Amino acid sequence: MDIYRVNKLYGTPNLASGFRVRVPGSKSITNRALLLAMLADGGCELMGALFSDDSRYLLRCIEELGFEIDFDEREERIYIQGLSGRIPKREARVYVGSAGTAARFLTALLGLKEGIWHLDSSEQMRRRPMRPLLSSLQELGVRVAYEGEEGHFPFTLMGERNGKKRISVDIGHSSQFLSALLIAAGSGGEDLEIEVEGSHGMAYIDMTVRMMEQFGVSVMNRGGIYRVSGTGGYAHRDYVIEPDVSAACYFYGMAALLGVGCVVERVHFSSLQGDVEFLRILERMGCTLSEEEAGIRLQGPSGGRLKAVKADMHACSDQAITLAAIAPFADGPVEITGIGHIRYQESDRLKAMAAQLERIGIRCEEREDSIRVCPGMPLPGRIETYDDHRMAMGFSLVGLRTEGIEIEDPGCCRKTFENYFQVLDEATSQLTAGKAAGRMVSGTD
Repeated sequence: MDIYRVNKLYGTPNLASGFRVRVPGSKSITNRALLLAMLADGGCELMGALFSDDSRYLLRCIEELGFEIDFDEREERIYIQGLSGRIPKREARVYVGSAGTAARFLTALLGLKEGIWHLDSSEQMRRRPMRPLLSSLQELGVRVAYEGEEGHFPFTLMGERNGKKRISVDIGHSSQFLSALLIAAGSGGEDLEIEVEGSHGMAYIDMTVRMMEQFGVSVMNRGGIYRVSGTGGYAHRDYVIEPDVSAACYFYGMAALLGVGCVVERVHFSSLQGDVEFLRILERMGCTLSEEEAGIRLQGPSGGRLKAVKADMHACSDQAITLAAIAPFADGPVEITGIGHIRYQESDRLKAMAAQLERIGIRCEEREDSIRVCPGMPLPGRIETYDDHRMAMGFSLVGLRTEGIEIEDPGCCRKTFENYFQVLDEATSQLTAGKAAGRMVSGTD
């Protein structure tokens, strides 16, 4: 097993005043843009795209459906020839790996298209819920044949419509269920109303709606009922993808811990991404924020002295692990609420973060939809990552202020940010004139 050993930086003599980094394109925006381009009425070029496990799985699925694609990973460019909502094949097998967005978005889209569609996933994705989305499709007349546990991958969809114009969807476990139905409905050929149960993850819904509008399809929301016109369809266009704010937040968290300045290139408060709200939480913890032409600058508090906060993170729940990882260094308990749904992501993230905090000697209280983390100096320890990229990236920050922190399976970051640890090393080199954040150790048991 590969291990990443983090080098403690806090207290390093002559620690520089700040650093600047560049992060990959947004996973959330890349995957939405791929689907919208695929449904558009002509060729679309996507610039600044993310290439990671998740986006590569979605690209392969789109190719498997018969679409013409050209891409250049070095140039971060993807070209897709849209066919006005038409799927070239009438039957196909697609494998979505562990990519939640590909899994949910393609399920909704193919369910609304005539054909026979066989969908499968990794073991990790097979454990994640799909029933609410599949139930919504069944309301529309789609037939679902399960090949394993009901409500989970793998399954076969037989796209049929019964003429129903209004359905409901429960987004208690994932807002992706609603995003998937909205995007699919925009090319379905018929108007559709979607009544929503639950309210978490609405920042991602807002992103979906805004991107649909950028590709020419309007969505109306009245009292939690979304209405999408299936006529007209998506217009082709060239599209520039924002940097991934989720990825940027690890470096802003690093600056907060070390009491230094950080600029992540091209990250601005006008972002479509909800994780920009995490910076406001860091501001409440004593950091200062400013907008520059290059990007948002965060200045960590002197000496990295963080203030305790209570934060509702339903709008930026991908950063719950990041906040939990830096919470031991605050001046009092940090309470993170509104995150019950993260139990159903790549891992049971609430349980996972509590277990790893306790492993390194930090007291915490895990509740059904929240966690309370007490202050304290972490002990040396090896962090189990559960094949979850956010566990690996978030807990790497702990080692910047305490000795002996090791990250198991750092390669799991390839899901969204495959060179994260390289960029972390580059950032710390700027601060310490060459001292890296850590080193990879292969074959360590």
